[in-house]
Amino acid sequence: MEPEATKKVVESTPAESTPAELPVESVPEVAAEINQRKDTPTELPTELPAEPTPVVAAETEQSKTAETSPEAVVDKSQPETPLSKLFGELPKIIVDAEHGEMWGVKLEDATNVPTTIILQKFLRANNDDVAKAKAQLLEALQWRKKVDPLKLLTEVEHNKEKFGNLGYVTVYNGTGTQKEIITWNIYGAVKDIKGTFDNVEEFIKWRTALMELSIKELDLASATEKIAATAALTLTAVRAASKAAIQTFAMGYPELVKEKFFVNVPLAMGWVFAALKLFLSAETIKKFHPLSYGGSLAGEIPECGIQLPEVYGGKGVPLTEGGLVVKYGNAEEPEPESK
Repeated sequence: MEPEATKKVVESTPAESTPAELPVESVPEVAAEINQRKDTPTELPTELPAEPTPVVAAETEQSKTAETSPEAVVDKSQPETPLSKLFGELPKIIVDAEHGEMWGVKLEDATNVPTTIILQKFLRANNDDVAKAKAQLLEALQWRKKVDPLKLLTEVEHNKEKFGNLGYVTVYNGTGTQKEIITWNIYGAVKDIKGTFDNVEEFIKWRTALMELSIKELDLASATEKIAATAALTLTAVRAASKAAIQTFAMGYPELVKEKFFVNVPLAMGWVFAALKLFLSAETIKKFHPLSYGGSLAGEIPECGIQLPEVYGGKGVPLTEGGLVVKYGNAEEPEPESK
């Protein structure tokens, strides 16, 4: 059985939201005009400036104890599989990209379980089409070489005033030896929409750092869940940032979401799910769960629900007290997150 390496995402929007007050980024992949289908080449954001500005983002993930997959070692006596074919292409892909690191893992041969899982993610995202998976993997490696996501996490100080209260990563005890890693996007805390989202590159850097923080807490030979929470905000100001996030993360972080929750979603958000179907696979869409009430979230994640913050139905501490964050520059402490 293949070890999981996916996450849960929770998007929260006030029940009273109206079309004019849609969530900022009820998931950067959602609150945006989606004009491409999944198999259309993605258009990455413009080249990042030499001195990245602080950025912040949050998501949730769940990891399980490493479990060696039978596919980790390719038996050449067996018929070729999409995985074995992609492994055969891997050395050239790494040479062409001039980069061999993905999500903090050095890509190696088929005996390496983390590498196996990563390649499986790219294959799943492309319905086992080896040519498409190869192209996406090459593009993702080239992007990582150019942007250096690990540096965005460990060295860059992001803008705390803009993003300090928008993103957290929490780690909870799950079933047995498992752990639940949750990334939270609290966009309802945004005070200055224009100032926060107008600089798309800055926003993408922050959100990338948050993604890398959650993946760091993951054991790639395991599974993860991702959560993001949002409140009502004007959608117009964030369309560009949302579209860039959709394209970037669909390309660079395929199949890392196990389940995605949209909390306090108003009927006006129905168009979002219709739009997602144009860009994401049917299998991915099945992972999305709209919830009308934030307090019901804990019941949807029984493995660690009681540990969630009270506003989400648990008995745990607020995200501002128990959440991990990316590196920030000096700024005032953020206020507690919005419901």
